[in-house]
Amino acid sequence: MIADSSAPPIPRHVAIVMDGNGRWAEQRTRPRVFGHRAGVKAVRITVEAAARAGVEALTLFAFSSENWQRPGEEVRGLMDLFLRAMRSESKALNKDGVRLRFIGERARFSAALQEQMLQVEALTEKNRRLQLNVAVNYGGRWDIVQAAQRAAAEVVAGRMQLVDLDEAKLAEFFSLADLPPADLFIRTGGEVRISNFLLWQLAYTELVFSPILWPDFDAQSFQAALDDFAHRQRRFGKTAAQQASPA
Repeated sequence: MIADSSAPPIPRHVAIVMDGNGRWAEQRTRPRVFGHRAGVKAVRITVEAAARAGVEALTLFAFSSENWQRPGEEVRGLMDLFLRAMRSESKALNKDGVRLRFIGERARFSAALQEQMLQVEALTEKNRRLQLNVAVNYGGRWDIVQAAQRAAAEVVAGRMQLVDLDEAKLAEFFSLADLPPADLFIRTGGEVRISNFLLWQLAYTELVFSPILWPDFDAQSFQAALDDFAHRQRRFGKTAAQQASPA
């Protein structure tokens, strides 16, 4: 089948900072965890929209390494929500052909939560319709450090020469090294920053900042971001004339 060259470009990999759950709940005079629960529906809608659009990979920032500093009640509520959401959503994700995996440092999570992560990853590992990555206890600086440590271990073990370590080689040691870099970054909630998310991988990513609080983010909101992306000119350091000219 010949691809339609007139069709708008679709990002292969979309990364999202799901911001605004707490403020959404506070606007309704409810506890912040109420907003996190409402945010699960937005995750479901966005995963379905990404799959329908033909996006290959979707990476969601669910819990950063800095989020442990939040009030204990909120953190406990989030951990409980993660566990319940995985149990309730895993079968539907598997049925829809979605592969789910988690990136980040898992050691700080409870044994039950770590086991549930492994089970869901094993259940969905052969699915290819959409690669869904959930970043938990993740930070972009942590990712850079762990990549450097893994590369250094290869050098010490004699499996790699230090002179061979360049950007392309170091990229092999990052989380999501097997996926293309993110083409499109979306942050909801009105804040305009990337908050230590995928620092290496976002080097040439198109950025979209939405004022919509995450629980209100829907399929139309996601499509609006895709439409915005389709009108961007991605030059990767070249001039517009160079990009327009055939190779």
